[in-house]
Amino acid sequence: MIRAATKSQCTTTQATRVHHAASQQLSSSQHSMQERCASTIVRQDNQQLRPTIDHSMPVFHTSWLLSFARRSVASAVRTYATAKPAASEVSSILEQRISGASAGGDVQETGRVLTIGDGIARVYGLRNVMAEEMVEFSSGVRGMCLNLEADNVGVSIFGSDRLIREGDTVKRTGQIVDVPVGPNMLGRVVDALGNPIDGKGPIEAAERRRASLKAPGILPRQSVNQPMQTGIKPIDAMVPIGRGQRELIIGDRQTGKTAVAIDTILNQKRWNDGQDESKKLYCVYVAVGQKRSTVAQLVKVLEENDAMKYTIIVAATASEAAPLQYLAPFSGCAIGEWFRDNGKHALIIYDDLSKQAVAYRQMSLLLRRPPGREAYPGDVFYLHSRLLERAAKMNDTHGGGSLTALPVIETQGGDVSAFIPTNVISITDGQVYLESELFFKGIRPAINVGLSVSRVGSAAQSKLYKSVSGSLKLSLAQYRELAAFAQFGSDLDASTRATLNRGVRLVELLKQPQFVPMATEIQIPIIYAGVNGLVDEIPADRIVEWENSFREKLSTEDALLSEISKGVPNEELFSKMKTLITEHVKGFLA
Repeated sequence: MIRAATKSQCTTTQATRVHHAASQQLSSSQHSMQERCASTIVRQDNQQLRPTIDHSMPVFHTSWLLSFARRSVASAVRTYATAKPAASEVSSILEQRISGASAGGDVQETGRVLTIGDGIARVYGLRNVMAEEMVEFSSGVRGMCLNLEADNVGVSIFGSDRLIREGDTVKRTGQIVDVPVGPNMLGRVVDALGNPIDGKGPIEAAERRRASLKAPGILPRQSVNQPMQTGIKPIDAMVPIGRGQRELIIGDRQTGKTAVAIDTILNQKRWNDGQDESKKLYCVYVAVGQKRSTVAQLVKVLEENDAMKYTIIVAATASEAAPLQYLAPFSGCAIGEWFRDNGKHALIIYDDLSKQAVAYRQMSLLLRRPPGREAYPGDVFYLHSRLLERAAKMNDTHGGGSLTALPVIETQGGDVSAFIPTNVISITDGQVYLESELFFKGIRPAINVGLSVSRVGSAAQSKLYKSVSGSLKLSLAQYRELAAFAQFGSDLDASTRATLNRGVRLVELLKQPQFVPMATEIQIPIIYAGVNGLVDEIPADRIVEWENSFREKLSTEDALLSEISKGVPNEELFSKMKTLITEHVKGFLA
């Protein structure tokens, strides 16, 4: 009898708890739902009580306990339930609630931070996450998934990881990193994610494009056939660059690599001020790992020369996280590709890819990827090749646009045989090698003619310029060779002295101050004068002075400049140039 009573009391207590929990849940919903659920629970509890009776007990004790249990349950829920709706109605409501719930949906789309440190988070979960997908932490910080492993995901964080803790929730965004593109980007300074950082308000871009896209295939491409004028005499004469080419600018620190790039941007003003869209060249400058003050100075120079209106600057400075420095060149390339794919012409400058490789090495080592030569990961070659292969000259079927790339690489102590320099040299279509020794001698731009080469640009050079500058590189090579021997003795024959004298004047003619790009029609007569010995009588220390005065004289000869700009060589044109130069030399020496 005691055992039966205990069973009945336990069952009654359990039923009372069930009804109390149900009543608390129902108190937050509508009153009608409270009545229906409570009355249903009463009926269910009456059914549950029946099997717990011990039939070995006397009948009057059994009936008394059953009556007591029913009265206890009824009194416990009387205040919460008064109505008694149909069981089918309650059943349909429960089915609707159950069908609307998804137990496994959030498990696949969210994860938990296992470890965090050095800008890398290990996240458990995120089963369906994509490579290079953006994820968001509970603190609002974003990151990019780089390592997709069996039991966790390696996330590289954009920014500081101070606000992220172990156990924090991470959710997918479903987006691969993309940036805004289009003409509204012109004149703006943005970060690696395309957010404006110039204080000029938001960018209203109608289109966005993924940062890491596949390079165009073979069929949509066309061979380089249009010149891309840099306005720098030694480059346009001996290392010509075509639209759609990839020309490397390589050299030690403080040798003028960025100066070459900026002069190239400034030189495009003469075409961007015109109305011919086919001649315009829009510029994208990607600053990777530079000081903020350097980027600010660059913006100031471009604004002072009215070049910012056709330029976009993508900046990932030295103070920003390694993933942003890794991503900035890809974001800038996506912005430039919009112009290429819309039948326009664009130039992109990566300044510089050495720092991008260092940022990628840092991320890879922190993600526990195996290191290779110079501790760089094994796919660092692919990092640069997939970026630079996106520069191309498209055929007319695909709009005829082009994207020209000028990557910059910094060498250490003039060592061009290091890992990253050799990689990028093998990827690009030529290189402009800047030498610190020439720079300190005052030969600026400090271009080493012997090591600089353009593999495809000569096809884009005008016939007139090619005929004028054809022997320039050979003359300079002979001069350098003889100058080395001339140091050991003074007894030289007449032809050797003539070669040395002409070489000195050629070197002087190729000097050019910074931020003073020259048009092709101005360069050609100057190079013609040096190669043909028309300025041999002028003292070497006065060559620069003569050049400045000759440029002023040349700017008044509109008919001659117009004929030179056509780019067609003929004897009459050469005769006119020779007469003009000879007369000016006589007047200068008089």
